Amino acid sequence: MEKKVDKKGKIAKKIKIKKGKITITVTIGIACFALALVMFMQFKVVNETDITSIETMRESELQTELADWKSKYEEVSQQYDETVKKIDEYNQTKQSNAETNALVDSEIEQANMLLGKTDLEGPGITITLKEGTDVNSKYTSDNLLIIVNSLKLAGAEAISINDQRIINMSDIVTINLDDADNFYIKVNGERILAPYTIKAIGDQTYLESGLLGNGGCIDDLKKTGHDVIIENSNKIEIKRYDGEIKTKYIE
Repeated sequence: MEKKVDKKGKIAKKIKIKKGKITITVTIGIACFALALVMFMQFKVVNETDITSIETMRESELQTELADWKSKYEEVSQQYDETVKKIDEYNQTKQSNAETNALVDSEIEQANMLLGKTDLEGPGITITLKEGTDVNSKYTSDNLLIIVNSLKLAGAEAISINDQRIINMSDIVTINLDDADNFYIKVNGERILAPYTIKAIGDQTYLESGLLGNGGCIDDLKKTGHDVIIENSNKIEIKRYDGEIKTKYIE
């Protein structure tokens, strides 16, 4: 009986193992079928997909984006050109204003020089007129006027007497006191005293030649006993006219 039981157990065991193999085989078969089905569906999706449509869509999007960038670039480029144009206009206006201001300043400076309203410095001569105790050694306003006019004719660009600037409206007058020998001189309304120092800026040779030589006013003064000294200098300083320039008839 034991041998029969063992034989039946072995048979049952073999049947059990065989069923397990069948189950495994079926499971593997189902898995392979499912995998094959999935792969088939993927291939089908790929085959049904329109590649050309995708490429067309991407190309269209790229063209749209490129058009947007081109529009933005043109807008920025236009703004840049307008900015550059405005800067150029500003620079031209600034340069024009600067040139105008410089021209006006130059004309004002020139006018002030002609009016004697600026201090000047340049080459020229200094004339010193000394007086002695003798009445005949004294100078009158006429003597000073003759010297000033001679300097003007010789091309003097600026003249002063005892630091009183001589301009077109300057007055050089003799003020008499109690008698003909008792007087003093006024220049620009200010009393001046000897020695009289006359400064002139200009060509030294011309200025000196206009005073000296046969018939020159300085020679005439020396012949009458006056003490006159002429000195050349490359740095003559003439002060500006401090008075008020008034016109009575000019409108």
